[in-house]
Amino acid sequence: ATTLFFLMGAMTIVEVVDQNGGFNFVRDLMQTKSKKALLWRITFMTFFLSAILDNLTTSIVMIMILRKLVQDHKDRLIYASLVVIAANSGGAFSPIGDVTTIMVWNKGLITASGVIKEIFIPSVISVLIPAYIMSLSLHGELSEVKFDGTTTASEDFTSAQRKVVFATGVGGLIFVPIFKSITHLPPFVGILLVLGALWTVTEIFYSHLPKAHDNGGMQKRVSNILSRIDMSTILFFLGILMAVACLESIGVLTLLGKGLNAVFDGNHYMVTGIIGVLSSIVDNVPLVAGCMGMYPVMPTGDMAVDGIFWQLLCYCAGVGGSMLIIGSAAGVVVMGLEKITFGWYMKHVSWIAFVGYIVGIASYWLIRTFLF
Repeated sequence: ATTLFFLMGAMTIVEVVDQNGGFNFVRDLMQTKSKKALLWRITFMTFFLSAILDNLTTSIVMIMILRKLVQDHKDRLIYASLVVIAANSGGAFSPIGDVTTIMVWNKGLITASGVIKEIFIPSVISVLIPAYIMSLSLHGELSEVKFDGTTTASEDFTSAQRKVVFATGVGGLIFVPIFKSITHLPPFVGILLVLGALWTVTEIFYSHLPKAHDNGGMQKRVSNILSRIDMSTILFFLGILMAVACLESIGVLTLLGKGLNAVFDGNHYMVTGIIGVLSSIVDNVPLVAGCMGMYPVMPTGDMAVDGIFWQLLCYCAGVGGSMLIIGSAAGVVVMGLEKITFGWYMKHVSWIAFVGYIVGIASYWLIRTFLF
């Protein structure tokens, strides 16, 4: 229930910011003539936004921006593929960046500071290597594209007000892990607090508008947006979590966990590495939920809170989903928006994502072996 409440609050906050033009200035920051410069801007913006929002929402926002900036569809396929990789890598090191890390964090298997400190560098490496390889295929400058007008949200709020909405929503999401560490309350309480603050801010802005009671303005108010969040996604996670809880209750997951440990002789790098590869084929949410039921938390060692196993699980399940276009929610939505075929992605991108994935795991091993 805490995971579901957290997701509902986070999805509502992102939707409110988006509907009220909060992401417009992100689009303005992206403008450049150089194809390679745009690639690096897209990479870094997607990486850090997905750590604050979620990889699915970030992917949608970045694809909408790309459509305004890049006319050539072949070039846009490269940018869109990189958005998938950057969104998944950015979500892996943040406790609020991906559904899987939210689940692990909610259960107390990792701490916000621990996962950020130790997974950040592997996540950066897992996106920098693919970005560099892809940049080699881009040359020249982009044809000049002018934005096709402003959004309806722009007509309601001024530029300064839209930035306030962005700062309140996104800044509030950044504040949630800090709120949890200070108060020791569940993360969903912090999300609801941020949603309340954002609601208050937008209502104050709307109350000073002459058309505050028009249908257009009402549609973008929190009271209406709450009823329009994607409940099918929430119910999907509910079904998965309940199904996994059933398997855990009858002892199937415990047996499976013991079997994996026996085959790989307790090598957690191998176990989580294979889970990451599987997450590119099977959805990573049931895989991670299954692992949480398969393995008990130990007071010390690799299975302790912030231990190697749990941190690698967050990294592998998140980044591993980039290896196939169907391996993550971000990939599936980009596949639909940009009409990327499964075969094209597998031929041109899968090996690049895999190289970044493996080098990221190697860098994590180096960090844990020599620095901690």
